[in-house]
Parts: sequence; C-alpha cells; structure tokens
Amino acid sequence: MSFDNAYEALGESADDESHWAFGTGFDDPLSGVDTTVPAGLDARALAAYCLMLGDDALIMSHRLQEWCTSAPELEDEVAIANIGLDLLGQARFLLARAGKADGTGRDEDALAYFRGTPEFRNVRLAEAGGGHFGHLIARLLVFSTWRLAVMQRLVSSADPVLAAIAAKGVKELAYHRDYAAQWAVRLGDGTELSHGRMQGGLDATWPLIGELFATHQVETLAGVDPALVRDEFDSVLEQVLSAATLTRPSSEGEAAVLGRDGLHTEELSPLLDELQSVARAHPDAKW
Repeated sequence: MSFDNAYEALGESADDESHWAFGTGFDDPLSGVDTTVPAGLDARALAAYCLMLGDDALIMSHRLQEWCTSAPELEDEVAIANIGLDLLGQARFLLARAGKADGTGRDEDALAYFRGTPEFRNVRLAEAGGGHFGHLIARLLVFSTWRLAVMQRLVSSADPVLAAIAAKGVKELAYHRDYAAQWAVRLGDGTELSHGRMQGGLDATWPLIGELFATHQVETLAGVDPALVRDEFDSVLEQVLSAATLTRPSSEGEAAVLGRDGLHTEELSPLLDELQSVARAHPDAKW
C-alpha cells in the first residue's frame, strides 16, 4: 500500500471491519505505514514517549471497562465502554509505534502483557480505581482534559506516525472530555447528594494532578512538555466546575515525575495481574 501521509494509512480502512481500529482481526495496527523514524529525531526517546502515552491509554481503558454493568443507566454502560475501547485503540497504535521505533520488534501484545509493574510508564491517575460514579467522572474529566490538550499539540509532531495517531485521538478525546463534563455538571448542580458525590470525587482525584504537569526529559525530546498545557487545562476545568457549582480542591499532590519512571501506587500490580492473566497463562496462544 502507498499513501501520501501516515494519517491516510491509519484512516484508510475506516469502513473496513477487518481493520482493528474499527473491528477485529487486524494483526498489525501499523501495517502499510512507513514507520521509519525521521532523521534528527531520537528513536529511543520517541519509543519511550509512545510507551508512556500508550500505557496511559491502556491502563485507563482497563479501569473504564470495570464499570461495565455498574453505571447508573444503560446508555452510560455503552458510553463508558466505547470510551474504553477508544483508549484501547490508541494504546494499540502507540505501543505498536514504540515497538517499531525502538528496534526491538516487540508488538503491542508483548508490551501490554509481558512487562512487569516497574516497566509501565503511565501516570498514576490512570491506575486509580474504586469509588463511586462521582470518582469515575472526576478521573475521566481530569484525564481527558489533560490528554486532549497534549494530543492537540502532537498533531504537529515531527514523527508523522505519532502525528496521525494524535489526529485520530483528538476527535475521540474531545467526546470523552465533553461526556465527563456533562456528567460533572449534572451531578454537581443536581441534588445535595449528587453534589456531595461529585465534590468527593474531585477531592479524591485532585492529589494526583500535580504529576500530570511534571516534565520528563523524554517528553522534551520527542513529545510535548506537559507543563505547557497547564493553562489550557485550568481554563477548561474552571468553566466546568463553575457550571457544576463545585469547589476546586487545593491539594494537587507532588508535582514530580513518578509513574513515568515506574514509580506506581499499590493499585497497579493487581490491575496488571488481571489484565495480563490470560496472556501469561497461555503465552504461545493465537487469538
């Protein structure tokens, strides 16, 4: 296959159910795409950066699927599942890109299922679980607002593959953010009980925010410095919290690189035990 740019290759099969991003049965998500790392771009840094973004999406996707059968309405069961699938799709692209860029040849399955907890590079917000629906909405609102701002800037990445992945992700993340924002307003500006639940979700989530804007060296070499999206993040959250009559919590937690360097909460290991159990039990299986 021949394309003028990576986005055409990624989106070419939008109406073809055999393409993984829109169906199943597609072995290599980057098949047909030129994955040569552009001259002047550090291949190791690019691979590490794609791994970070891919791990964010993979772990958050798993947390969202835990809410299947637990959302307040059937319509939200579908919405949350679809958001999780969007992020799983992003994870596949990004992990595949990481494997191509670092020269190891590892595919997305190898990276998702056969790394240990310290090898994961996701932010700790993505691994946070439990709580009630207000906790879920708070985490999704913060995560999607932050990730959307980053992805919007990655559309102009020097790596055309990452730029194409970002362009597709922006459309998905805009919906994720709007979905979470609508629920935050609905709960926050609702009954006394729903307001308390939503405020409680924000209060529990806020200590994980500082890490989102801590700059890792890899991000400055191959991606977007997250500190640069802080103003946009604050502006969006201010609008949502105002409409929801919610109070912005004060404690943001440690503004330090943690998950990006493999320093995780105790919640990640049990999550990976579940996520990786089948693949590790049958490492040679073909699905």
